[in-house]
Amino acid sequence: MASRSLHSSRRHPLTLCASLVQNPMNLGALCRTAEVWRLQELVVSNADILTDRDFRKVAVSADQWQPIRICPSDRLPDWITQQQQQGLTVIALTRHPQAIALPQFTFPAQTALLLGRELTGIPAALIRQCDAVVEIPQWGCVESLNVATAGAIATYEYLRQQATS
Repeated sequence: MASRSLHSSRRHPLTLCASLVQNPMNLGALCRTAEVWRLQELVVSNADILTDRDFRKVAVSADQWQPIRICPSDRLPDWITQQQQQGLTVIALTRHPQAIALPQFTFPAQTALLLGRELTGIPAALIRQCDAVVEIPQWGCVESLNVATAGAIATYEYLRQQATS
């Protein structure tokens, strides 16, 4: 196993906000994604998730290295405002009539990506508060991707763009 000191200490300035996500396995997968790509931070709604068996099984120790911040979902309006005041662009990742297709969207370097709750997505009031809305193009009959999968796809696109900018 590689020592932690062998890894770069540089983090990409992308925050994944998963405060609306409820499934421990999805949160574990998002934690693993955030750590593997060295994201600035992962935001979850409750610290109890870090001890959940299903979360830990999927995170595979990523939570030991990934910076994690707690923001209960009812505090998201304040969190979004705070991120914007700190110079981050807050982007809602969801299917929406005004959404920009991910391949056409240019991510700012300082970005916070808001992910939706399983089945219900992101509440309209939070979408209105965000600086932009992005969606992943889809052609199938199922209306949405799994939130952990969608978060990973959008994160990869952010990293791809930042590597060329």
